[in-house]
Amino acid sequence: MSIEWITVVMFGSMLVLLALGLPLAFVTSLIGVTFTLGLFGPDGLQLVASRIFTFMNEYVLVSVPMFIMMASIMERSGVAKDLFAAMRVWAGGMPGGLGIQTMIAATLMGAMTGIIGGEIVLLGLIALPQMLRLGYDRKLAIGTICAGGSLGTMIPPSIVLVIYGLTVNVSVGELFTANLVPGLILSATYIVYIFVRCRIDPTLGPPAPPDERNMSLGARIGLLKSLALPMVVITLVLGTIYFGIASVTEAAAMGVVGTLLAAAFRGELRWPVVRDSLQQTMSTCGMLLWLSFGATAMIGVYNLAGGPTFVREVITGLPLPPLGIILVMMGILMLLGCIMDWVGICLLTMPIFVPIVTALGYSPIWFGVLFCLNMQISYLSPPFGPAAFYLKGVAPPDITLNEIFSAVWPFIGLQLVILVLVVLVPDLALWLPGLSAP
Repeated sequence: MSIEWITVVMFGSMLVLLALGLPLAFVTSLIGVTFTLGLFGPDGLQLVASRIFTFMNEYVLVSVPMFIMMASIMERSGVAKDLFAAMRVWAGGMPGGLGIQTMIAATLMGAMTGIIGGEIVLLGLIALPQMLRLGYDRKLAIGTICAGGSLGTMIPPSIVLVIYGLTVNVSVGELFTANLVPGLILSATYIVYIFVRCRIDPTLGPPAPPDERNMSLGARIGLLKSLALPMVVITLVLGTIYFGIASVTEAAAMGVVGTLLAAAFRGELRWPVVRDSLQQTMSTCGMLLWLSFGATAMIGVYNLAGGPTFVREVITGLPLPPLGIILVMMGILMLLGCIMDWVGICLLTMPIFVPIVTALGYSPIWFGVLFCLNMQISYLSPPFGPAAFYLKGVAPPDITLNEIFSAVWPFIGLQLVILVLVVLVPDLALWLPGLSAP
């Protein structure tokens, strides 16, 4: 069978099986094993197994369960709730103030955890009822929660960056550094959007009632003490990475220690909290590992059949300049983001795309930032849009999925603006890593 037909049959089968409702991990595993046996016989399975072993043997992979554990303890111990409460008291009488403070709290949560679902659920339980109670425009409130809760894709420590770094064999620490500025720019863009809309039409985001905003300065400062524990955790994780004190894996371990100490300081370090956090960590890691097994097997056999060379020739043969080829890749990632999970997209496409990007003279670190921005868009994009389903699970019953998806379109537009900005100005991603380069 020619590589052209292998490509059509392999990826066509994947789309058909996904449309039938089979889990991605089983689909990619089935296709990987079937094509290995068909093209190379039983001996080919040893090559696929060795590829999976090489991927799973990476030391930095240990950071994934650490970050998940850290996020789970943060949610269950109440530290994240205190963070939101501390930010909320400073909203004052400004129109859209609560929405802005929610976005700031979401940014800090992203810097503490790097896990998307938990942030959206937490904000949906805490911030959404408050905004609806104050009379916020429903679409603005819903969009703020979904977009803010998805910032964990961009703000380090992001699990997306860890898997990308492992897949394409680049420094996860450099990826964390590169994503910091674009992530903060995206957060600031959301904040400016909320402020401008509510400034033009204050009825979209009414200020808090006088009895809630007329709080003494001493009381406000007292509530801000709740920021101390989250800031300690952020410093333990990101500070040790950025200043070269610890590797990503070591920093993740420090983050777990920090969250355990924070929970103990609050008197919340009880066995049910630890037990539930461990169960969530094992469940999430199990899902990620099975997705990794399947995608690595499928891409492994495709590589053995000569797939990367074929795709590279097709893409580079397009009558487009290098930047046009990058935009084609962005379009493919956006399309896949509508129907697939980010883990599968990363493991299936990055081993093929990144060598092309490098051959065109672009940095794989910069492309990693573009990938994360695309996955940020995929979290909101219908019909897959995980953010919408996370929020629907905790939102009031009268909020429908259609309403949630219609509410996120302005924020998707802002994500596209920042994506284009980073494409046109690569230094936004590469400036900070360049400062620490020898």
